[in-house]
Amino acid sequence: MNEQNQAGGQDAREQIVAVQKNGDGDLTAFKTSGGRVLDYQTALEEVQAGHIAGVNAFKGRDGELHIRGDADGDPSNNLDNLPNF
Repeated sequence: MNEQNQAGGQDAREQIVAVQKNGDGDLTAFKTSGGRVLDYQTALEEVQAGHIAGVNAFKGRDGELHIRGDADGDPSNNLDNLPNF
């Protein structure tokens, strides 16, 4: 599957634009640029499948897979800094 927009070469995948957090500040859900709301597990599956741009899955010290933003030097788009919904 080609994830690139044929006209301009721009990435046509959705991005995460807002987050929900629990009382401990842990991310629990995500809103995409397409307006979808994904629980953490669904978002993780979509990230692993390459359907969401700007994020990646990594194995934490706890041995579990987690979602984090791609390192791009811009702290404003870090997942923790995105608006809540």
